[in-house]
Amino acid sequence: MNLHSLARGLIASVNPEAICLLQTSTGYTTAAGGRQTPSYNAPVYPSAQVQSLSTQDLRQLDALSIQGSSRKIYLNGAVNAIVRVSAKGGDLITLADGTVWLTTAVLEQWDDWCCVAVTLQDDVVDLQNLDFSNPANSMYAPLVA
Repeated sequence: MNLHSLARGLIASVNPEAICLLQTSTGYTTAAGGRQTPSYNAPVYPSAQVQSLSTQDLRQLDALSIQGSSRKIYLNGAVNAIVRVSAKGGDLITLADGTVWLTTAVLEQWDDWCCVAVTLQDDVVDLQNLDFSNPANSMYAPLVA
């Protein structure tokens, strides 16, 4: 039973859900000079609940030495932060305002939803090619093994 889906409806009445663009990391490619470039799966468009971090969340990120502008995002499905054993970086989440956020920590992970801490990136996104208004783009993030 997904209790989060029940609570999410009440939360959405105060903090509306937003469609975001999620790019899950597939690792990286290495150029001849040794420079690594991250690579990502094709994007999906899950609905997201963006919230500020609680004091406990801030302490957890502080212990990981994560700095910068951070938020937490609730998503249906699964999202990864940095996974060193599989040589994958954090997943990227682009919000409708064009800001790009790197998943830096998984705060909660359940079978059908997760809560992740994200850190604002310097990337600039061309929003003309992204369709956040189309409800058909709203889907679950794929479960990551």
